[in-house]
Amino acid sequence: MSDRGRRAGSRSSAQPEADTLQARTAHIVDRVRAIPVGFVRTYGDIDPGAPRLVGRVLATTHARLPWHRVVRADGSLAKGKRQRELLLQEGVPMRGDRVDLRLARLPLEF
Repeated sequence: MSDRGRRAGSRSSAQPEADTLQARTAHIVDRVRAIPVGFVRTYGDIDPGAPRLVGRVLATTHARLPWHRVVRADGSLAKGKRQRELLLQEGVPMRGDRVDLRLARLPLEF
C-alpha cells in the first residue's frame, strides 16, 4: 500500500473516534445546560464513564454554560471562592466549604 493509501486509511479510522468525541462532548454540554438553578450535579453524574472529560469540556468550551453547578463527588468546589459565590447566589445549600449534596444534588436520570 502506498503512503497515500495508508494516510487515507488512517483518516477514516480516526473519523469515527472524532465523531464519538464530538457526540460525547455535545451530550456533556446538554447535561450541564439542563441543571436548573439551585441544584448541582457531580462530574460523574454528567458522564459516569469519564468525569475527567467533563472537566476538560468545561475548561475548554466557549459555550456559555452554568459550569458552577458541577461539583466534585464529595461536594467540594473545583473553582473555589468564585464558584461558591455563584452557588450561594442561587440558593444552593452548603455544609461548610462543600455543597450539601443530600439537598442540592439533582436526581440522576439518563
